[in-house]
Amino acid sequence: MRPRGSEMAEKPIFRLLILIFALLAACSGGSEKGSNTGVDPNAEGLSCDGSCANTGAALTGAEVERVIARAVFEAQAHGANATVAVVDRVGNVLGVFRMTGATQNIRVDSGTGVTTGLEGSLVPDTITAIAKAITAAYLSTEGNAFSTRTANQIVQEHFNPGVRDQPSGPLFGVQFSQLPCSDVTQRFSGAATESGPKRSPLGLGADPGGFPLFKGGTVVGGVGVIADGVYGIDKDVEDRDHDLDETIALAASYGLAAPLDRRAERISVDGRFLRFSDIDFEEIRTDPTAAPLFPALNGSVGQLVAVTGYFEGAILDGTSFGQPTSGVRPDQLDFPNLDAFVFVDRNNTERFRPRAGTDAPGTVGANRLTSAEVRELLSQALDVADAARAQIRRPLGSPARVTITIVDTNGAILGVVRGRDAPVFGFDVSVQKARTAAFFSSGSTAEAAGPALRSVSASAGSYVTAFQAFLQIGTALESAGPSLAFSSRAIGNLSRPYFPDGPAVGPPGPLSSPPGFWSVFSTGIQVDLSADKIVQHIQFVSGSSGADVGPNCALTPIANGIQIFPGGLPIFRNQTLVGGIGVSGDGVDQDDMIAFLGVTRASIALGGSIGNAPAAIRADRLTPQGVRLRYVSCPPAPFNSRDEQNVCEGL
Repeated sequence: MRPRGSEMAEKPIFRLLILIFALLAACSGGSEKGSNTGVDPNAEGLSCDGSCANTGAALTGAEVERVIARAVFEAQAHGANATVAVVDRVGNVLGVFRMTGATQNIRVDSGTGVTTGLEGSLVPDTITAIAKAITAAYLSTEGNAFSTRTANQIVQEHFNPGVRDQPSGPLFGVQFSQLPCSDVTQRFSGAATESGPKRSPLGLGADPGGFPLFKGGTVVGGVGVIADGVYGIDKDVEDRDHDLDETIALAASYGLAAPLDRRAERISVDGRFLRFSDIDFEEIRTDPTAAPLFPALNGSVGQLVAVTGYFEGAILDGTSFGQPTSGVRPDQLDFPNLDAFVFVDRNNTERFRPRAGTDAPGTVGANRLTSAEVRELLSQALDVADAARAQIRRPLGSPARVTITIVDTNGAILGVVRGRDAPVFGFDVSVQKARTAAFFSSGSTAEAAGPALRSVSASAGSYVTAFQAFLQIGTALESAGPSLAFSSRAIGNLSRPYFPDGPAVGPPGPLSSPPGFWSVFSTGIQVDLSADKIVQHIQFVSGSSGADVGPNCALTPIANGIQIFPGGLPIFRNQTLVGGIGVSGDGVDQDDMIAFLGVTRASIALGGSIGNAPAAIRADRLTPQGVRLRYVSCPPAPFNSRDEQNVCEGL
């Protein structure tokens, strides 16, 4: 039986009335029912495939002011007081504005009741807004536009969040990258905008309220907003929220909004479409084009605020990505015909040209990687990426765009290269993955790893003891233990709150916080390694402590922290560990494959002098709790121009 309303709607007079009401609603602006802006015209403009960044693609100071003014205008329409931050693509903070009455002490709270890790911490409003803006800028490229809501979806214990008995998010753990104590990312030094990528004060954020900013189809930065007093997450992505932070941030992005064809909801992972925003422009309460000019707001409804270590209090222009001033530019020396990009300092000097290993003399030192081997590893991996099909990039059939890092057994960076338009977050993450694989793989590092990890405070005893008991190998991670090769995927398996990953019934992995202690802000060993340094940095920014953290989050071999999702593998010379490779960018299975095949092909090119871990010692030979660990997983039909399948089998 149909509702009465459906019968009425079929009559001509009622269809006419419905049309009139719809037209009236569409023409009303500035009310609680939505604005008259519809879709940002910028969002329907040019969509690029990685080649649009140029010397003119950068935020101007005037544009930064407009972004802030539109955020303030929308916040006022909600009777709210917000703090707004704008950054460029490499994390330079271009403006931070606090409305009068905005909450300045923001509570970190996932809503789980957990009190360990960073949960319950009070952090300055300014750095939560900065972290959101950086997250949106760092995760987005010309091929994809990801927001902090997207991040929220892919970092939780289930994918999708709120759906039990599903594996964890594909980027589980990525929130603890770009950390303020990283030795990889750059720091603000009191100058104007300068080379990046810059560190983030809280790592990457998963709290809705951060959006990327685009010009001419290319990413030029991000905007982040905090107005609700909580830096948290959305535990259920199946519904649509009307999140205050997200609404204000979306209004702020008007005129610089992400192209519709690149937004996360056009991209699927494991059969699930990603989320970009729970609100669209027609739902905001203001017409952003009618926002007051910034000078009329600054000093009246709020003001620009300096942020120690990040921003001096005056609006700045952004840098043009891909140019030397951004810290990322085309390679000129080592990777001919590969469309490679490298990282440079403010003097345009390469930071990570291929070099030999730094391992101490002795068994490892005699086997250390040479600069020629490092160059070959990077070249081969980048060549695999260029042929691979990207997972999280449009248009479909685009090549994978990644950053690749090689480290030695000390964790020293021996070389870094990136493909055109690879996401910025992959720089720090690729180093984390390479270091994680080298650090945990037994052999030369076991003697340092075991005692060092025993010193890390844990919610439930020693991580090393738990690791050994879980694997039923009493000497694992000890110098007398067996030789074992762990990938970042395998370490990730052991860092999940449920083992095996997925069904919400298994025990926690030995490197995870146990039930009652786990949350996205309290993951286990990953956060416990760096938590003290993160807290110290928060105190430094807030003014309660005079000392900032140095460039070392944890232990020297893992100075920027560890990463617990796929894409990192150890590198061996015969039976001896000599380093690690990390890949990050366009899909976790793609990352695994590019690392694995990159090492395989470099081994062939170098006559077998180096290679992947011997199959007999790889972590997938272990079956803790009766479940085989994962070592590497390569995607089906991974290449754009050929039909190869099972490309990693038997290698």
